[in-house]
Amino acid sequence: MIEINNLRKVFGPIVAVDRLTMSVGKGEVLGFLGPNGAGKSTTMKMITGFLTPSAGTASVCGHDVKAATLAAQRTIGYLPEGAPAYPDMTPESFLRFVAGVRGLRGKAAKTRIETAADLVQLHGVMRQPIETLSKGFKRRVGLAQAILHDPDVLILDEPTDGLDPNQKHDVRQLIRRMAGEKCVILSTHILEEVDAVCTRAVVIARGSIVADETPASLRARAANHNAVTLVVTGEHAGLVGALRTLPGVAGIDDPRSSGAEFRCRVFASKGKEIAPAIAQKIRLLGLTLDRLGVEQGNLDEVFREITLKNKPEEEVAA
Repeated sequence: MIEINNLRKVFGPIVAVDRLTMSVGKGEVLGFLGPNGAGKSTTMKMITGFLTPSAGTASVCGHDVKAATLAAQRTIGYLPEGAPAYPDMTPESFLRFVAGVRGLRGKAAKTRIETAADLVQLHGVMRQPIETLSKGFKRRVGLAQAILHDPDVLILDEPTDGLDPNQKHDVRQLIRRMAGEKCVILSTHILEEVDAVCTRAVVIARGSIVADETPASLRARAANHNAVTLVVTGEHAGLVGALRTLPGVAGIDDPRSSGAEFRCRVFASKGKEIAPAIAQKIRLLGLTLDRLGVEQGNLDEVFREITLKNKPEEEVAA
């Protein structure tokens, strides 16, 4: 539903997006990740036709964004960064205005406004000036205008930024409900959001894609993926040596003992699951396994590693 080929955007001497290529299909929720200034918002603005690419092409639902801008935009619901709206309008009047821009009139407009307001839970503030609303409700107004015309494609730039945990939960649930029949690109710097709603993660740094995979496979890149933390009691003198000999064990960290109790963290080689072998070895040695935990991997660690890779030293230091 979205096809991007060698997309590039240059602002004077600054290359904001550098030959970016990707496609996104129906039913996908793509988490678009990257540090500040990586080119996420610029890419989204080119996909939606708000910025003209310096080179390359983008198409949405078969419409070339440059050659058939309005046709492409009719298929898109767009929530820009900050969810801008006319502050002196009420959500009701603002959504009526957006409905008119989208070509909705009469009963069709009324039905779509009521549906959008229901989905984002706006009914309690529909006649209150937008400038008096909380940041969370302003974001909901922005989401309502994005989904008002029931678009096939949703482009959401930081949709939960600044929301409290309950509001984030509501927005994520809404995205999950809509995702099956739509194509969604969700820009975020909140990595927990990737786990919560995304089926795919694309990481961009310095205008280029540095990773494109599922959240699970991205997490598997972490050094602590499948690492095992354990606590045992009993005669543990030979335990560390025995664990080091197990297939798939990459190393042992932070071994500590207190009387008969021993604890440590055992790292796994990439892609290896070591917990069953560790549990079996502990039983064979006659020790009591008090606790065993398996780590899934730290997305923050992976994000930092891949976005800082090959970055100039002065930028890393900054």
